[in-house]
Amino acid sequence: MHRRIIVPSALAAALLLAVPFTADAAGRGPAPKAGATPGAPGIGDSYYPTSGNGGYDVSHYDLRLTYQPATDLLEGTATILATTLQDLSRFNLDLGLRASEVRVNGRVAAFAASGDHELEITPAAPLKKDTPISVVVKYAGKPSEFTIDGWSAWQRTPDGGVAAQEPDSAVWWFPSNDHPRDKATFDVSVQVPDGTQAISNGVLVSQSSKLGWTRYNWRSDKPQATYLATLAIGKFDITTDVTANGLPVLNAYSKDLGANAGAARASVERSTEVAEWLESVFGPYPFSALGGYVPNVPSGFALETQTRPFYSPRQFANGSNVSVVVHELAHQWYGDSVSVADWKDIWINEGFARYSQWLWSEKEGEGTARQLADYTYAARPADDPFWKVKPGDPGADDQFHAAVYDRGALALQALRDAIGDKDFFAILKGWPREHAYGNAHVGDFVRYAERVSGKPLAGLFDTWLYQPVKPGARAAAAAGLSAASGATTAKPVQPKSWRKIAATNTIHARDGH
Repeated sequence: MHRRIIVPSALAAALLLAVPFTADAAGRGPAPKAGATPGAPGIGDSYYPTSGNGGYDVSHYDLRLTYQPATDLLEGTATILATTLQDLSRFNLDLGLRASEVRVNGRVAAFAASGDHELEITPAAPLKKDTPISVVVKYAGKPSEFTIDGWSAWQRTPDGGVAAQEPDSAVWWFPSNDHPRDKATFDVSVQVPDGTQAISNGVLVSQSSKLGWTRYNWRSDKPQATYLATLAIGKFDITTDVTANGLPVLNAYSKDLGANAGAARASVERSTEVAEWLESVFGPYPFSALGGYVPNVPSGFALETQTRPFYSPRQFANGSNVSVVVHELAHQWYGDSVSVADWKDIWINEGFARYSQWLWSEKEGEGTARQLADYTYAARPADDPFWKVKPGDPGADDQFHAAVYDRGALALQALRDAIGDKDFFAILKGWPREHAYGNAHVGDFVRYAERVSGKPLAGLFDTWLYQPVKPGARAAAAAGLSAASGATTAKPVQPKSWRKIAATNTIHARDGH
């Protein structure tokens, strides 16, 4: 994707001045010593080559922010702890707001904005490989005035703002190595005017007020991808609880959700129940906090922001819908704890989250997973463009296509039928345990399923995930589906849960992304 930056407003430009430095012939800072080279401006993703950066690995982000809801001005100091992966003469961070000062290991560093969202940093001296480093970036700007190719991950609300998007959202509010392959722990400290609240991931470790401002300190102590970090500032009704296992639960709802308020609460307040059920399917909950939040935003999507999923009010426009909560909480195992190694691997996020909705329907007696698979397969004829999308590698433009979800879930039903429930559910629990807090490719899952089941499965996954055609009658029969392409039998009866699940299809409608 080619990206373009709209520079933040003149206000930010007036507030912030670039630190002067002595440039080399290319204008990029002090000439490096022999042997040290610049880190790559991208981490090497197949779909988003400019996302993330090379040359270092982040272990922790400490973000200290001040936000003024009336003006949308965000001021921040980010302290980033990382380890170099090569001898570095220069390295990049991803940031859309305007930096005013950068220090590396305590010393002032040269910096310059380049490309779409790159902050190029040249330390005072080259950095040796395998060395711990600290990077401090001071920055500010109005997130709502920064867009990439016309879209934004920052949504203004009547009383504040929200950062939540996929595959990118970090560049709107903090500097980072913005790719799921580089996870880190987070401390997020946010100062807002009294009467306003700041919601983020993990556990609220402290809250204090002074001179008209309130500071909220949040901690995420397990590795977290940057796009799964979230920030919501506004006026919320907050509910708290503790699970049977002692995990803190915090849910937040904008005070002005209108007619959607009751349905939103009736859905999100069941998060503990849903998480406990998901533990029976996927194993122990992988994080130290639980919850969800519903801000007053105009968007229609939901997102699995780690420990505290984001839900647009429109998800509840037709009444309560626990199925969307099931989907986003399933991502805590599939997508958050085990994350994509490359964005083309999106199936290991979305196929499993959709299949969890099918399993919830089975549990609730509203249609089994097999019945939902039958109906899904039969609902679209062979010439429907739906079948041209390959869930195992859908392409950047179709990354959140319905086929990644529904055809992706069909692949899991085919796997379940091929290997039996015992091995299938052992895989669903074993995979997130084996790859906890890491990253994986679709191929890694295929090999894992073959190892657990003892069966060759490459052909099955090729049929359901990689062929741009509707799997034929033989493949459907092998998957235990009663409906087959071209069959004259009656269309399967629509399961009771179908409409509720279909109503969550806007999960993947990223509102113009």
